Amino acid sequence: MPQRRVTVASKVGLHARPAALVAKAAAAQPVTVTIAKDGGEPVAAGSVLNLMTLGAAFGDEVVIAADGSGAEEAVTAIAQLVATDLDS
Repeated sequence: MPQRRVTVASKVGLHARPAALVAKAAAAQPVTVTIAKDGGEPVAAGSVLNLMTLGAAFGDEVVIAADGSGAEEAVTAIAQLVATDLDS
């Protein structure tokens, strides 16, 4: 199962606009992408509500994972988004 650890770059964390952009991109992947705060339970990254209740703030480390055909590409795509400042 491919996974990647990344630091949340958006100043507001995974809340509001950044959460919506990440959820939209995750939902468009051919596999289910999960995200977890370090040491926490993973949640489906394709849900804005899941991302917002995750409580991932600016500078927090999260683990993004997926399983199945296309998982590596999906993890890379979502990791790049989370590691980008999506506030503007």
